[in-house]
Amino acid sequence: MLDQLKITLQYLIPQHGLSRLTGFLASAKAGFVTRAFIRFFINKYKVDMSEAKLQDPADFATFNDFFTRELKPGLRPLADTDLVLPVDGTVSQLGPVTAGRIIQAKGHDYSAQALLGVPALAEPYQNGSFATIYLAPRDYHRIHMPIKGTLTDMVYVPGDLFSVNPLTAENVPGLFARNERVVTLWDTEAGPMALVLVGATIVASIETVWAGTVSPPTGKEVRHWDYRHLKAITLDKGEEMGRFKLGSTVVLLFGEQAVAFAEELAPGVTTRLGGAFASKPN
Repeated sequence: MLDQLKITLQYLIPQHGLSRLTGFLASAKAGFVTRAFIRFFINKYKVDMSEAKLQDPADFATFNDFFTRELKPGLRPLADTDLVLPVDGTVSQLGPVTAGRIIQAKGHDYSAQALLGVPALAEPYQNGSFATIYLAPRDYHRIHMPIKGTLTDMVYVPGDLFSVNPLTAENVPGLFARNERVVTLWDTEAGPMALVLVGATIVASIETVWAGTVSPPTGKEVRHWDYRHLKAITLDKGEEMGRFKLGSTVVLLFGEQAVAFAEELAPGVTTRLGGAFASKPN
């Protein structure tokens, strides 16, 4: 009963208005109030500040500075594998893309075309593989490249801002293809790769290292940037590519038989940036 109430409320609240208000407050330099809230957040969500480059709440001028905190240098060494994990988080789902359909949760799936926002861009992934990783509030919220890649396209897709926690994923149809998101497409040694940054309730901003803040401002139209006709942007394996200001989910897509995921990865498994993610089949 309580779970159903939580889901119903998400349909009723002003999702974008609440998220933008949260973003305004999270970017405010409120001195004592900011430091007090950071301390509260650390205690509530059991954030391991021993991993952070800066550890004292007083070191952060805004809550966003704290939320997008850097890790200590060298804390996440890259595994000796073709593809490394791009984020700290928890595996939500992973496996094959079947006839263009991606598993969201038991009883729910959605299409790669809907996820990417521009149907033609989904063609390479129709029978490929996918991985969805959820970033909890306690996690490190910068996203890194799993493999060296050259950017070909970026797409902003407008949408809702439902929570992306496991409860919502199990109860809101097409969640990751209906929430606001930023789609990035790459040419890599493993073939084409889609790395999708999915927005959520109170996610105040989605940023990339080459374009800065992509959302907000929000819009009602899909926006598509073709980087094949712009200055080439190439990022190395393990290099930062973007960040969330407040938490969310990433979805990765690969082509048919392009990668084999590490055997230890399964729904519910904790991920750490730089860990073994996948290999290219021989």
